[in-house]
Amino acid sequence: MATPAERQKSNQLGPEFQYDLTELRKVDPGLVHYEQSARVATGMQEPRGIAVAADGRVLVAGDTLVRAFDGAGKAVAEFVAPRPPQAIAVGPGGTIFVAAKDRVETFDAAGKRLAAWEPLGEKAYLTSIAAGEKDVFAADAGGRCVLRYDPSGRVVTRIAGKVDEKGAGGFLIPSPYFDVALGPDAALWIVNPGMRRVECYTYDGQFERAWGKASPRIEGFCGCCNPVHIALMADGSLVTSEKGLARVKVYRPSGMLASVVAPPSAFAEGTAGLDLAVDAAGRILVLDPRERAVRMFVRKKA
Repeated sequence: MATPAERQKSNQLGPEFQYDLTELRKVDPGLVHYEQSARVATGMQEPRGIAVAADGRVLVAGDTLVRAFDGAGKAVAEFVAPRPPQAIAVGPGGTIFVAAKDRVETFDAAGKRLAAWEPLGEKAYLTSIAAGEKDVFAADAGGRCVLRYDPSGRVVTRIAGKVDEKGAGGFLIPSPYFDVALGPDAALWIVNPGMRRVECYTYDGQFERAWGKASPRIEGFCGCCNPVHIALMADGSLVTSEKGLARVKVYRPSGMLASVVAPPSAFAEGTAGLDLAVDAAGRILVLDPRERAVRMFVRKKA
């Protein structure tokens, strides 16, 4: 597992990706369609992952535990994770899936440990997890692939990304950020951070489409490797977060920028690893590791 110092080093852009951030931190206010409605302190030193359960509870994974908050931001439960959690997801049936560095562990809604799936080896570095009705997907930044599990924890498919006839392509992961999310109609969305785009696959790993471009402008993704996290909204729109130039945005399913949730000025310089979730009310939940808090954003009233 990367230390905080190693994470910070990975967030520093090389000379070829240095920009004048003073101007880039400015965003047209007309594009910002959201405002912060609440802030919930996690009580953790290093919060890493966030998920929303069907009952509305917000689960935050970090340090060596998982802590649950109600819709009003009150801590209502917590349990200790055997290994430091890197990411978290909640399945439709309420099962909690926690990704440690090299394996997935499952818990019931009350935090009772159910199972620990087979370790993936020393090179594995799980950074994201998503759970559907019958499938669980874990993004392995170390192995540069997404693993599809069945309900028993057996690896069914390894998705290595789109590769051309010359063997070029696949997932480019320069830093330990690699995210996966499930969308409507069994769409599997995977971030290809080194390509500065998101890609859509079938559950079997067939490439369908991609969008995104490398650009410091608000509609693009800048730096060496962005976006770092994504989340799906009910209408299929994607919420994205970036590091280097920290910002949170919403894109339509087509890939067209729809709005800005939080511009760079909303975050301390150097903020990275803004994990995301969307609740049933459409609130966008941003896990801010610098503030060690969950920041909740709602659409501005017309």
